[in-house]
Amino acid sequence: MSSDPKSIIRDIAPTGRLRAALNFGNRVLVQRNAETGAVTGITPALAKELGKRLGLEVDFVPHERAEAVFDSAKEQIWDICFLASDPSRATEISFSAPYVSIAGIYVVPDASPVKANADVDKQGTRIGVSQGSAYDLFLTRAIKNAELVRIKDSNAVANLLLDKTVDVAAGIQQPMEAFVAAHAGYRTLPEPFMEITQAMGVPATRPPEVTVYLRRFIEDVKASGFVRDVLDGNGQPDVAVARAYPVE
Repeated sequence: MSSDPKSIIRDIAPTGRLRAALNFGNRVLVQRNAETGAVTGITPALAKELGKRLGLEVDFVPHERAEAVFDSAKEQIWDICFLASDPSRATEISFSAPYVSIAGIYVVPDASPVKANADVDKQGTRIGVSQGSAYDLFLTRAIKNAELVRIKDSNAVANLLLDKTVDVAAGIQQPMEAFVAAHAGYRTLPEPFMEITQAMGVPATRPPEVTVYLRRFIEDVKASGFVRDVLDGNGQPDVAVARAYPVE
């Protein structure tokens, strides 16, 4: 894979700088130091590596929720993003294959009669989700009987259990498990309800050659061990690198 594909630089970064949208609502993928504002995590690392290969300076474009990243796809304020590749997002964003896979899990009170995922979709059950998140999009399609209770703060979904606003909280495995560890009286269900595959994307208006390049880039950084090394160096050995996918 070429380390300096000059023929696509103009198409991938028309301003001459690589603008990378970061979703701070997903603390598994990107973390921000509250005091210094410094960012770490796999998504800024991937943005910097892509910029290095293209010979471009990288600017981070912060967003607090995945929904906000998606909604800004038409605004031409970012060149690349990092989101779960849900089918409903493919209308505005062209995605690479996934670089990591994250589990979506449920949390319930210890006293809840819910024992397995199949018990969740019942009349009268309220499920807390982060509005516009990958698991909200998935559950919107999958849930037929229960009610989805949406909030904008992805980091506060599990807290809805504390005041009994919801009966079940849905979210990303790592922060949900952290909630259970910090709050007695709650448990996770035994199996994930979905696999959340996180990919790199570009606005769908960009030439198809840009997406092809990103797909090759993602497969290369997975195969080389770059993704695994960043995750391990960030203290995230439990985050899985996605499997290899064929590219053009």
